[in-house]
Amino acid sequence: MSNNKRSVSLSLIGAAACLVALGAIAQTAGITFRNTITGEVLNFDDALPEGKDTAGVKEFMTSGKNPYNEDASCLKLGEQLFLSACSGCHGHLAEGKIGPGLNDAYWTYPQNETDEGLFSTIYGGGQASMGPQYQNLTLDEMLKVMAWIRHLFKETPEKATWLTDAQRKSFKPYAGHETLPDNPPGKCQEKAK
Repeated sequence: MSNNKRSVSLSLIGAAACLVALGAIAQTAGITFRNTITGEVLNFDDALPEGKDTAGVKEFMTSGKNPYNEDASCLKLGEQLFLSACSGCHGHLAEGKIGPGLNDAYWTYPQNETDEGLFSTIYGGGQASMGPQYQNLTLDEMLKVMAWIRHLFKETPEKATWLTDAQRKSFKPYAGHETLPDNPPGKCQEKAK
């Protein structure tokens, strides 16, 4: 083999190794959201265009933690969205009807114990009647619905693995109906017009 061919071969091998390394780095730089049933990577190009670029969505897409959990400013809208989009199957208090209950520590899909897993199930769907919601709710609305679902949790804080340590210390299991303030301060607070 001539020096020229050997040099080209070594260059190609080096370039391929660099591409493999860059691919590995790119996968660890963010989170790969997967379909709950098939395991395929979820395609966010299919999502509704509104609500993709909010600060909450950007934070969630890099951390996998819902920044709206236990944020009072997000709960009222999360409740309204849940009642219109989810309660027909999951019950008004997420107690379960046609679909499974969402307010206790039993998860039909165990990955739903994490925010990343619950989001993937809402976005990409599950089995039976749980179809994908990416054409019904924006990404930001999905996070608000998730915050409401987490708020409805009726078991002990130790079982609420999605909460931060600080949230777990102040968390109270959902005791029943409550009146939420209209526009409290927080990440979802509506700006005065």
